Amino acid sequence: MSYWQGKNVFITGCTGFIGSWLTAALVQKKARVVGLVRDIPPKEVLDTFGWLDKITAVYGSVEDYFLVERILGEYRIDTCFHLSAQSQVGVANENPLPTFRANILGTWNVLEACRRAGSLKRIVVASSDKVYGEQDLLPYVETQSLNGVYPYDASKVCADVLARCYHRMYQLPIAVTRLANVYAGGDFNFKRIVPDTIRSLIFNKSPVIRSDGTYLRDYMYVTDAVRAYLMLAEALDSPRCHGEVFNFGPSRPIRVKELVERIIKISGKRSLKPKILDIVTGEIKAQHVSSKKAKEMLGWTSQVELSHGLSLTYRWYKDFFKKTGRR
Repeated sequence: MSYWQGKNVFITGCTGFIGSWLTAALVQKKARVVGLVRDIPPKEVLDTFGWLDKITAVYGSVEDYFLVERILGEYRIDTCFHLSAQSQVGVANENPLPTFRANILGTWNVLEACRRAGSLKRIVVASSDKVYGEQDLLPYVETQSLNGVYPYDASKVCADVLARCYHRMYQLPIAVTRLANVYAGGDFNFKRIVPDTIRSLIFNKSPVIRSDGTYLRDYMYVTDAVRAYLMLAEALDSPRCHGEVFNFGPSRPIRVKELVERIIKISGKRSLKPKILDIVTGEIKAQHVSSKKAKEMLGWTSQVELSHGLSLTYRWYKDFFKKTGRR
């Protein structure tokens, strides 16, 4: 019998990229999933994951406190995964207010509703490696100061601190995740480097690098991220994980230009050279996390090597575009 069978799980951001994979995993594990859906999901999400008719979908947003409170009470929720966020860095830089409302107001709404419900046994709040900001020490470790100052980064700093505040002040069983960049099929945000590069190559276009190509990042395949969420939530049955923060990432950083070149090699289209625009502002040059704490306390390690994950992802999008005719 699955650990998750029969548990009442609430997921904010269930139609997002990572949220969709997590929702699908919990449906397969026979959890009773309630998902907060902000907008009618695009056809791609429904076709790809096919889970919407297997969960209780409630339409609304995390900015609506009374809706969140109703969900927790009406569906007797025992586990909450708070993944909902405005996650596009460029969008946050151009128009920060909606990002602050979704990421900060949305987070305190969820936490306050959990506090008032009094029945939550597991609360996992998604932060980001972006909260660390510029640091002299890499890889990031969980004890470092939170120096994120750009709009998206600052919004996640606030959400991160709020989560730990609600544990310290109200003893809620909360843990916080700070993930490296996550990639895989099913990510329809083509402003991100992996899906955008793959789409360009499939349609015989040179991929575009908006930075100067030297930005350093860690890339984690989505199934490793889903395992991280599930293992952490299960570990919250023990008080030793309450209030803790965990980094999750492969700890194998790579420069953006090298990442794109690796995808080009996988595609077999070596004649298509990347175009380097060097127009990025408001982003950190080098970021990657240490997952030592996750390994020691949870037994979690990254299992999918980058080249293998990129190959899986390339095949996923190739099949998707062929099947749908979408460009």
